Amino acid sequence: MKIALSAWSCHQSFYDKTWTNADFIDYAASTGADGVELLSMFWNSDTDIEPVQEALRRNGLELACFGASNNLAQIDEEKRKEQVQDIYSSVDMAVLLGAKVVRVFSGDKSGDMTFEQAKDWILDGLREAAAYAGTKGVTLCLENHGLFAGKVEQVSKIIAEVGSPYLRQTFDTGNFLLVDEQPNGAIVELIDLVSHVHLKDFKKITDSEHKGRTYTSLSGDVYAGQVPGEGDVDLPFVLSSLKRAGYTGWLSVEYEGNEDQKQASARSISNLAKLLEQL
Repeated sequence: MKIALSAWSCHQSFYDKTWTNADFIDYAASTGADGVELLSMFWNSDTDIEPVQEALRRNGLELACFGASNNLAQIDEEKRKEQVQDIYSSVDMAVLLGAKVVRVFSGDKSGDMTFEQAKDWILDGLREAAAYAGTKGVTLCLENHGLFAGKVEQVSKIIAEVGSPYLRQTFDTGNFLLVDEQPNGAIVELIDLVSHVHLKDFKKITDSEHKGRTYTSLSGDVYAGQVPGEGDVDLPFVLSSLKRAGYTGWLSVEYEGNEDQKQASARSISNLAKLLEQL
């Protein structure tokens, strides 16, 4: 298993425009990561391609994954087409930059929309995108995320109903807590579908600890993002399960806490390296 750093771990530096993707890659190299995960939401094909290629070469890093930022739960058909195109473009960038995996989403609930309303839109979009990815030798990986693909049953059913060998799973170690499921049970259930992993951690907090951004689970529990290995997720169990299953893919660190993102990202990489040494 190899360690990557996701651009989302340092998203503030993209939002305030102090970093380009090449700057992020230079920083990621200083943490000891083996690779990086880039995201379509921070990508500009007109300006990023050559600087990113050079930054990867300069630092000896690989592109672990290119993350699409799609939302297929759209009532408007034209908007759904735009979301599928985001996946297409992400596949193209993955091929150009040497990655074999593109992370995808199902879609986000809006208003009183139900999963039954959005289901066919999600399935049709993922089928079309997976067919395209297959022609390029790329695997799409559905992240457990949100209300329409957050739970084990939702993820496994979507992948089964799409029915493509080019749609697998991005196992996010933290997100299950937000839908009141335990990562330990989830990895046991989904292990045969996993082709990409997000290393994330959360810690349940009390009302008096509400500082900075927090995340509320379906049952009302409040969580704060943590450096992986310092929260509630049993990462040794998850990593051991992956090792026993013969998983040799990427572990992309995705920090979502309230510390300085650069410092926390570096500590995340260090913590994960130590956990892997202990396996």
